[in-house]
Amino acid sequence: MEYVTLSNGVKMPKLGFGVFLMNEPGEAEEAVTNALKTGYRLIDTASRYYNEEEVGAALKKSSIPREELFITTKLWFKDAGYENTKKAFNVSLEKLGLDYLDLYLIHQPFNDYYGSWRAMEELYQTGKIRAIGVSNFYPDRLKDLVMHNDIAPMVDQRETHPLNQQWEAEALMKEAGVQLEAWSPLGRGGKDILTHPVLMEIAKTHQKSVAQVILRWFMQRNVVTIPKASHLERMQENFEIFDFVLSAEEMALIKAIDQKAPLGGTTHDDPRMLDMLSQFE
Repeated sequence: MEYVTLSNGVKMPKLGFGVFLMNEPGEAEEAVTNALKTGYRLIDTASRYYNEEEVGAALKKSSIPREELFITTKLWFKDAGYENTKKAFNVSLEKLGLDYLDLYLIHQPFNDYYGSWRAMEELYQTGKIRAIGVSNFYPDRLKDLVMHNDIAPMVDQRETHPLNQQWEAEALMKEAGVQLEAWSPLGRGGKDILTHPVLMEIAKTHQKSVAQVILRWFMQRNVVTIPKASHLERMQENFEIFDFVLSAEEMALIKAIDQKAPLGGTTHDDPRMLDMLSQFE
């Protein structure tokens, strides 16, 4: 496994496992169990994935020492605010069956995220969380949070893939000591990405899949990423990316296909995103 070091010195695996939309009974527990057996140590969930209990069940039956695991969950924006955040954190911790979290993120840049951040700073300072950060924060709100709080976010989890590479956002993060983490790194398996001729040619050269090339690209960018996979064969394939290296020319070819195109066309700086998310509890 390869690691990044966060601004507070905590080491975070570059490659993790995501459980978004794993909502069928037993699905998340089985997937996380298989992921841990495959070698993943970073597991990423959220309160509004509605599977923290199943993730916790998989962790409980694993024999992997707790200190080798890196567990992330997220605070939903309807639980924002100082007191609400502390309550929501304790609920998540109980569902996961853990004594502490490795990373706690504000899931969306809406509602009273300043109150939430103050609560998270306190939880971090008491050792209940090893690192704190945000998700889906665009440069203006991220910089505002960095400039006006005692502790800057250590991670910003953003939609990042070959057609939406986030170079400008990452540059701002690096200035502030914030680590970029990619969600939907494979573009939800869309054909525009998985059958892109540039990526297919590079994959052919290395006798790897396009997905493996993309994940290797993230490793060499030092961007943390959390691909999702329901099937054991796919999660094993996604993990087999540490036995080859992309050349500088290949890295440049991938950079050149960036379209700055988010999935679905709606981003978190668009008011319509809040309208859509507000439909969820």
